[in-house]
Amino acid sequence: MRTRTLVTLAGAVAALALPLAAVPASAADGTPVLTTGSAGGTPVAVGDVLTAPLASGTTATLYSSATGTSGVKCTSSQFTATVKDNPAAPGTAIESAGAQTFDASSCTSNVLGVTGVSSITVDNMPYTTSVNSDGTLTVTPASGSTIQTTVKLKTLLGSINCVYQAASLTGKADNSDNSINFTNQQFTKTSGSSLCFASGYFTAKYAPVTDSGAPVFVN
Repeated sequence: MRTRTLVTLAGAVAALALPLAAVPASAADGTPVLTTGSAGGTPVAVGDVLTAPLASGTTATLYSSATGTSGVKCTSSQFTATVKDNPAAPGTAIESAGAQTFDASSCTSNVLGVTGVSSITVDNMPYTTSVNSDGTLTVTPASGSTIQTTVKLKTLLGSINCVYQAASLTGKADNSDNSINFTNQQFTKTSGSSLCFASGYFTAKYAPVTDSGAPVFVN
């Protein structure tokens, strides 16, 4: 009887110990999802503004298909986002994306009948951006709204506006170069002439993401 009791007690102790051993170090030491300087570095404070340009040597593209090369591309773009919540990792940090800009002078189009790009405007901001500890990033609009981009193109017959919408966008953060990647995020045309392609697939790499000049890491 005593032997059975000791065995049972030992099994209970082992069972209690397993969850403790499985707790990630980041959670145990209070490291938040977003830090600067290094993984596990200085916590990013709520209220801090994060910024990122396009990664050097890359372009932001809005193409008419996921595998094609017809559409619009830009070599200069930037976003800013304000940190709203930065809980202990593993977890999900929340940001408010307040601006995403494209320098029209850096944009070109190879769509037949289009002679240039006047502007690209991201509408209905701010958007909510959720950053998970695994690097997954999700962008969603306010309730009752939509993610929307208006592309103003120059054509042989004058300017046209092409409006594209998406319910949400998904990206991926990478600590190796402090980047955020969006790949073939699909938009649907909601208004515009026949020169506006029916669907737009957005691809861009923003890097480095910084907080007052310090690189941001996801934990």
